[in-house]
Amino acid sequence: MTIKDIQIKDFNYPLPDERIAKHPLTEREQCKMLMYRNGDIQDLHFYDVPKLLPPKSMLVYNNTRVINARLRFQKPNGGATIEIFCLEPLAPRDYAQVFQTTSECKWLCFVGNSKRWKSGCLSQIVNVNGCNVELSATRGEQKGNAFEIIFTWNNLNTTFASLLEAIGEIPIPPYLNRNTEESDSSDYQTVYSHIEGSVAAPTAGLHFTDEVLAECDRQGITRRELTLHVGAGTFQPVKSDSIGEHSMHTEFISVERSLLVDLINAHSNVIAVGTTSVRTLESLYYIGLTLLKNPDATEEELRVKQWAPYEQEYSVPTAEALQAIIDHIDRIGSDRYIGSTQIMIAPSFKFRVIRGMITNFHQPQSTLLLLVSAFVDGNWKVIYDHALAHDYRFLSYGDSSLLLK
Repeated sequence: MTIKDIQIKDFNYPLPDERIAKHPLTEREQCKMLMYRNGDIQDLHFYDVPKLLPPKSMLVYNNTRVINARLRFQKPNGGATIEIFCLEPLAPRDYAQVFQTTSECKWLCFVGNSKRWKSGCLSQIVNVNGCNVELSATRGEQKGNAFEIIFTWNNLNTTFASLLEAIGEIPIPPYLNRNTEESDSSDYQTVYSHIEGSVAAPTAGLHFTDEVLAECDRQGITRRELTLHVGAGTFQPVKSDSIGEHSMHTEFISVERSLLVDLINAHSNVIAVGTTSVRTLESLYYIGLTLLKNPDATEEELRVKQWAPYEQEYSVPTAEALQAIIDHIDRIGSDRYIGSTQIMIAPSFKFRVIRGMITNFHQPQSTLLLLVSAFVDGNWKVIYDHALAHDYRFLSYGDSSLLLK
């Protein structure tokens, strides 16, 4: 059986609604944490993490910050409410630039109630720091199940970031089965988030507090950051029978040169916080392979394709692949690598960078569960059965796990 023949039904499990955490614990670090290593399971708490990580570990986490990506417009004369969910910027494509635009930008968006908005412009008045700004949205070309949306506004002193802050909503996952609440503005952000761009949180990091991070420092754990802007597709279940029919979403990644150097020197002691960090770190190997073959590869050629890890056997040492990215960064005179990944991590995947991961408990039949299964050599069911039997809380606001090789 090939990787594409894997049946998603084999990654199903019963998840009653009452086991889905609708809100986080008041004290994040007090959540339960399951530790799995070499078939052994222990029940602990998240505040135990700093003393459980292997000596001289390097903890790598995703510093992305969730934006107020959900906007609501009303058609004229009390017409239908249209929901616009910003997915990724199209013009400018750079995240930092698009948030600083002051008159117009274009995004790829989901549109709720789209049948009631065939054409025309939607507008509303937004109060930004005491100034009324007219924000308009025009629907453009359809791309799959999303649309190009052009936003324009009439105040050159107002950025798109400030407009989102004023009227947007934090897009909590639909499986919470509730409306966004004021508390989600802080609950659905990690304490170390500071690079805006995600439409979903890297939820494994929600358990960290400043105190836990300080204890990591005291234990000699190196802490490093990377950026992967989490797309709306991250938490979606696979709807096809086999994973070969599922198309992975593409996500923006940014990795500093200094992190690449540290990864080479980490000697296999890298612990990733969350599946987004895992996807970024493991994608680096394949980016490096492309650069070794073609130092002048284009942005599209460097994008890690969904099935790249399974196309052949790769024998290039990880350090050599990472060094190729460093050499590329030096050639272009930058301090970081910026690119994208569509990587699919599923059973039979060979991990090249990480030794362990911290992650939550994921939806049945999701690509995240496939990733966990790949890391624990197919033993995900044992872990999830234990979590269900011991009253763990599931999904974004739920409890945590520490998985170690």
